[in-house]
Amino acid sequence: MAKSGSTETVGPSAVASATELKRELWRLAKEIVEEESCPVETFDQAAKTLLDLKILRFRSQQKIETAYVPVNFLCPISAELMRDPVIVATGQTYERRFIQKWFDDGNRTCPQTKQVLSHMILTPNVLVRNIISQWCEKHGVEAPMFTQDCYEEGITQGERAKLDSLLEKISVSSIKEQKQAAKELRSLTKRVRSFRALIGETPDAVPKLVTLLSRCDLNCEHEIREDIVTTILNLTIHDSNKKIVAETPNAIHLLINALENGRMETRSNAAAALFSLSALDSNKTLIGEVGALGPLIELLEQGNAIAKKDAASAIFNLCIVNENKARAVKEGAVRVILKTIKEELLVDELLAILAMLASNEEALEEMGRCAAVPLLLEIIRESTSGRNRENSAAILYSICMNDRTKLREVKDEENANRTLSKLAQSGTSRAQRKATSILERVRRITYTA
Repeated sequence: MAKSGSTETVGPSAVASATELKRELWRLAKEIVEEESCPVETFDQAAKTLLDLKILRFRSQQKIETAYVPVNFLCPISAELMRDPVIVATGQTYERRFIQKWFDDGNRTCPQTKQVLSHMILTPNVLVRNIISQWCEKHGVEAPMFTQDCYEEGITQGERAKLDSLLEKISVSSIKEQKQAAKELRSLTKRVRSFRALIGETPDAVPKLVTLLSRCDLNCEHEIREDIVTTILNLTIHDSNKKIVAETPNAIHLLINALENGRMETRSNAAAALFSLSALDSNKTLIGEVGALGPLIELLEQGNAIAKKDAASAIFNLCIVNENKARAVKEGAVRVILKTIKEELLVDELLAILAMLASNEEALEEMGRCAAVPLLLEIIRESTSGRNRENSAAILYSICMNDRTKLREVKDEENANRTLSKLAQSGTSRAQRKATSILERVRRITYTA
């Protein structure tokens, strides 16, 4: 027990983590290097911070040595606690930098099993990483620094060799080998971020995928088409690939073809790929021009729940561009959207699309013909979603301004339920403004009548 009045020494671990100390040391070092007249106190503070970091590292190492570290937390090559555990083709887990060095030295086997590896792709072992972090926290050990950079430390020779092999198979091999290669590409582009980047950086990779997709259309190879469409979807997650895919001749046309003629999962993934590609404004116009909206609207009407959502997301993105609003209306978007809302599906997303389309006069006329007014009034009256009530009020306002005869339907609803009066008191600020404006016009009708 400490004597009365004595004080305990508080080490740096109680004051700051290693990350904070490193950040502070970096700031001080930068100041020393860049400032001509840097005060001496800055040098002293840098020296103290460096010492604190040294002490913290030493104590952390002591804790690791005194605590029992489960063997599966240690890299089989270095016998050190793993910072960035990755899985090789045999299913064994290693620290990334040590297994990568093993490969760089020319080895093509698993160090533990001695098996020849089918590929040199390294997949992050997120489960082991999380368990190690929890164990470190429980035992008071400084957790290894896991950063985003751990996943993107560069493209390996193994990944390049694997991609070359797969591209060769999809280009010249038998249908059986093409199927196998397509499945591997789908899996790798889903799991390995660096592989997505590598394909985009390889000049002939995307064109070869598109060429295989065109053959699938001719030969009715539905399984390969699904895998290639999904691979393209995975590629577009990497931002720089969006432009590459869109500018590859025939790529968008073939995605639209898959959207029209593929199996349901293929159609859904094609819609998701178009949604991802449409994140770029230049792609929005291009996708609309080549006829994607018709098949997307058809999928919204016919698809399963996932497919409907993918289609709705793509339609929303595309309709940000004015020209695509007119295209969507021409393809029957208003009718399908209202029908789907009546089925109580994707109400939030579809009201948002309808609100965008409300700036198009033809869309407003179609909404009037498709009995949108009573549906919107019902949503305002019954919905608990402030956003949905707001969008409904905004759409209703546009319809009534375009066709004032619709105000009589609003008046009947107001007399029966005071729907808009309630919204004008309890809705969002925008909903209140729209409701108030509609009510003013309803009163004018009453007075003139």
